Amino acid sequence: MNTDLNRIRRDGWTVIEGVIPEDEVNAIRDHVWHSTGTHGRAKAAKEGIGHVPGFIRYDQSLAPYLADARLMAILEALLGSFVKVSYVSATINRRGNPRGRWHADWPFNQINASHVLAPYPDAVMHLTTLWMLSPFTHENGGTLIVPGSHRWSNNPTGNIDVDPLAPYSTEMNATGPAGSVLVLDSRIWHATAPNQSQEDRVSVVVRYAPWWLNTRVLMPGSEERKMMVDETGLTDNDQEPVPRQVYEELPENAKPLFRHWISEEKK
Repeated sequence: MNTDLNRIRRDGWTVIEGVIPEDEVNAIRDHVWHSTGTHGRAKAAKEGIGHVPGFIRYDQSLAPYLADARLMAILEALLGSFVKVSYVSATINRRGNPRGRWHADWPFNQINASHVLAPYPDAVMHLTTLWMLSPFTHENGGTLIVPGSHRWSNNPTGNIDVDPLAPYSTEMNATGPAGSVLVLDSRIWHATAPNQSQEDRVSVVVRYAPWWLNTRVLMPGSEERKMMVDETGLTDNDQEPVPRQVYEELPENAKPLFRHWISEEKK
């Protein structure tokens, strides 16, 4: 039996070690760090976070590993065949960043314009991965999680009388060596942890969806986004489509993950 698969089903998370080779992870981390400095959003920077939505448009250094065989085996066991990437963002915890709010990721964040209504069905519908380009430790802000919360019917973005900024009794830091991938059921409660070290903690978030999940509300300019976000004044995550030139240069095993998300714009 696949230990990682069983752990995700039971606890809502696991760490797959050694996905990025040890002799390559430092160069990728440096590349992502510099790309985030160039393309990062100002609002996130004020909160001590380096954040770049649609990161694959600007930086393809992780592309050779996004369809890692061990990872894909887990994704397809939980989501079925024809898995697609819904979201890629650089996420850096700067030194001294504050603790974040408890939440679950799209489509379970109740603040977003598009979300699954609570109470949630007990089914895996979306997976979040954090690619650990720095080691994740207690000191540098390894993501805070509440194990088992993926089986609960709501999260603190809904009205459940839980302070989203307060420590939770069963919280823990997800930790692991650089080159690992933290895999989360997107329903799990998690939060940004303070980085109390002297170095930035660098990661890239990649979310994977089943073929049937409508992700077009995330795409600026789509009719779904116009209807649900632009015309209502509500907010949601956003992911610009991948330029055709970038797509064509992706590794062959990664292309199926993005073929639903291509634009004809110039790179």
